[in-house]
Amino acid sequence: MDRFIEGIEWIAAGFVGLVAADIFISVMLRYFFSYAIPDGYDFGRLFLGILIFWGIAATSYRGAHITVDLVWEGASRRYKRYIDVFATLVLLLVVTVQTIMLFDKVVQTRAQNVLTYDLQLPTWPFFLVAWLGDVAAVILIAVRTFRLVFNPQSVNREHTTDPVE
Repeated sequence: MDRFIEGIEWIAAGFVGLVAADIFISVMLRYFFSYAIPDGYDFGRLFLGILIFWGIAATSYRGAHITVDLVWEGASRRYKRYIDVFATLVLLLVVTVQTIMLFDKVVQTRAQNVLTYDLQLPTWPFFLVAWLGDVAAVILIAVRTFRLVFNPQSVNREHTTDPVE
């Protein structure tokens, strides 16, 4: 499972690089050669959408996203674990609903034959790749929840120093 998690993180990192390369190349071509990549804007926005969903997958398992933890900081180790499990279950519910809704968007985009402006490429494959990132997020959040309940030391170092009170 850890290799799968690392794979998800590498995919997300790859999309960060792809978005950065798209922006850099577009700016250089426009500035030095007065040339624009056909569908450069469409590719940029579609890749950014993909990046967001794969980024959600990468950060959801590690718990590396921005959090507000005033209550959590003041809680004992036992209650920190309860808060973590509850928060992860809520996140799992929200991302699962989001995944279902995004799948509907993939189906609608394919049915409507939405195309890019210049090259007339179908956009639904980009939506599909974004949806796969959301599916990966659901899987990783489910794994995180399972590990928080049954093996918390494999997820957070916070839970490893003392046994549950």
